[in-house]
Amino acid sequence: MPLSSQAQVKPLSSRAPRKPLRVVVWGPGNVGAPAIRSVVRNPALELAGVIVHSPEKEGRDAGELAGMEPVGVAATRDAEAVLASGPDALVYAVNGDFRPIESQKECCDALRAGIDVVSAGMYGLLHPPSAPEDLRAAFQDACLEGDSSFLSSGIDPGFAIDLLPVVLSGCCQEIHEIRIVENFNYAHYDQPDAVRNLVGMGSPMDATPPMLLPFALEGVWGGALRALAEALGLAVDEIRSQVEKHALERDVENAMGHFAKGSQGGFRFEVQAIVEGQAKLVLEHITRIDDDTAPQWPRPSKQGYHQIRISGHPNLVVTVECEDAEGNHAGGGNSAAAARIVNAIPALAEAPAGLLCATDLPLISGRGLVR
Repeated sequence: MPLSSQAQVKPLSSRAPRKPLRVVVWGPGNVGAPAIRSVVRNPALELAGVIVHSPEKEGRDAGELAGMEPVGVAATRDAEAVLASGPDALVYAVNGDFRPIESQKECCDALRAGIDVVSAGMYGLLHPPSAPEDLRAAFQDACLEGDSSFLSSGIDPGFAIDLLPVVLSGCCQEIHEIRIVENFNYAHYDQPDAVRNLVGMGSPMDATPPMLLPFALEGVWGGALRALAEALGLAVDEIRSQVEKHALERDVENAMGHFAKGSQGGFRFEVQAIVEGQAKLVLEHITRIDDDTAPQWPRPSKQGYHQIRISGHPNLVVTVECEDAEGNHAGGGNSAAAARIVNAIPALAEAPAGLLCATDLPLISGRGLVR
């Protein structure tokens, strides 16, 4: 596949990978914990460190933080010391939604130190050619200075948009529309700050939460749609969005607390890639905080799913349900997102210096993971 214009070929002598590659995980939370498990279980990788922010996690075994057996690696708050130890790669799993400037600096510092970085939260860099210029330039300069590579991916945005539809499109004779749907009950998503403050569950209906603003919708999902368009040879005229909200019909209590009747209990949005005046590539989210709210919208049979629908000849529908060991679909989604970026690390070790996207990499398989 052709390389993104942000990547430059480097001498192989400077990129000869060591096996196993030494990997650090920064932030053992919803994505970082399964990332630790993914690193430990991948024979091509070795867990070299875990960076935490809270004093309560410092000194604890990384395996304990990830819900698995001890692995002999103690978590630390000394990020500088861990990165100075010379790891090959960093899984940056810190939630940058609430501290974007700090997160960008931490990633760039690692890249300048010669450490490849993968992240599921740097949405603006999912498609480097269309990234904001200041963000793209900062990361690109850091990559070139450190002879390192950067990849932003995950599930949605991530492989549900820039990988699976590309593969399925090759099974079609003609395509009229590709629609990627996420349909989830966020009561099972253990991120109360994000659920309340970013997407606005429980907020007044006349308020617009940050994630539902047009520039946020384009910033998070527009790049992934542009990456899909590029893989299909399509020129995107513009990115459009539309949002519909729904009020709770009753008071709701869950693990994140109380959500009042009449407050926002659900939303449905589309982010559309317009090609020759028509919405040819569409990302649709249907999100609730309670199963019974918004009965007029499609509802998952379980907690949620991702679905790729291709309208054309033939019509194709593929549904992906990720489920963790406890049967939680949000946890399963986080595990899949973490595995996607962790399993890509060996490919980054062989990749050019610079910003990469899905089409710059070979097919990432589960090599070595079959037990």
